[in-house]
Amino acid sequence: MKLSSPSTNFLAMDIAKRSERLRTALRAAQCDALLVTRRPNVQYLTGFTGSAGVVFFGPDELVLVTDGRYQTQANEQLEKAGVLGTIEITGPSKTQEQIVSDLASQYSKIGLESEGVTWAEQQKWAKSLGANKLVSTNSVVETLRLTKEPAEVERIRAACSIADTALRDLLPMLATSPTEREFAMALEIGMRQGGASGISFDSIVASGPNGAKPHARPSDKAIKKDELVVIDFGCVVDGYCSDMTRTVSVDDPGSKATHLWSVVQESQAAGRSAVRAGVSCREVDRACRDIIDNAGWGNEFSHGTGHGVGLEIHEAPRVSYASDEVLEAGYIVTVEPGVYLPGVGGVRLEDTVVVTENGCEALTEFPKFLTAS
Repeated sequence: MKLSSPSTNFLAMDIAKRSERLRTALRAAQCDALLVTRRPNVQYLTGFTGSAGVVFFGPDELVLVTDGRYQTQANEQLEKAGVLGTIEITGPSKTQEQIVSDLASQYSKIGLESEGVTWAEQQKWAKSLGANKLVSTNSVVETLRLTKEPAEVERIRAACSIADTALRDLLPMLATSPTEREFAMALEIGMRQGGASGISFDSIVASGPNGAKPHARPSDKAIKKDELVVIDFGCVVDGYCSDMTRTVSVDDPGSKATHLWSVVQESQAAGRSAVRAGVSCREVDRACRDIIDNAGWGNEFSHGTGHGVGLEIHEAPRVSYASDEVLEAGYIVTVEPGVYLPGVGGVRLEDTVVVTENGCEALTEFPKFLTAS
């Protein structure tokens, strides 16, 4: 099959402008400078996609510290992003800790991302920078990432479209009774052939009783024609993720499974209708959960209703009964209620949507139907 690529005519991302927003956030966090260690945050601020690197970010400087494997790539990506920063390359005479320590010497308070370091890493930085200098920061860059720029929405939309197409093209395969693993592999290959750079998470294909496990791994079980099949998958385009779940059956799965699917469909529609700027994530979760509670399956809806999507497949905000976050225009979230019944199977239906002032727009467009034949 011929490989294809998504449009390369994406809107340009204004990566350089993100530094201005971060400087404002840095002052609010009461830090003189910030050490950025989480890879998605490094990419967000610089456009750099290498597997090793940190950013030292100060009031008037941005320094990417990486190693020699990425010297050429780092220069190319920062230049393409229009980021006015410098690049420091580690080596035997200049370790990462030494470079960062030299950069931090002029500052008294250095922010360290609390979500991005282990205890051992915190101890390492405390030793090299001085424990009295370190300030724990919470979601400083992640908060900037919440509201997606139009160029980011465009990339997520492209990833969703590739996933939509892969499922549309491969759905007839279910009638041939493939194994869960075979169908998952075909989906992943289809998305790559459609232009994705990779998958955004390990695909879930769970048929029959396996569907009662929300995060079941594809197995060698053959998919039968009269059972529910939960298909949860996504891909990456230019660093941005997609996420979608559909539950189908080749033939009639029976009255109980059909009723279950209808309840979850109603729940998911209610959740989507609740999404708009100014609405709390808890309210969206409640809209979904009320439908399922009223059907008598409240205890079988065992997870939150959704999550943010962007450079990471799971990022803020959480759409959950435990969340205090409020949606704003430009947020991208999933709405994915599910019910899981041992011995029967499960149903989950999920869309990725972008929040607007008056509602939301679905970026996943594949239709929802139970019978795939």
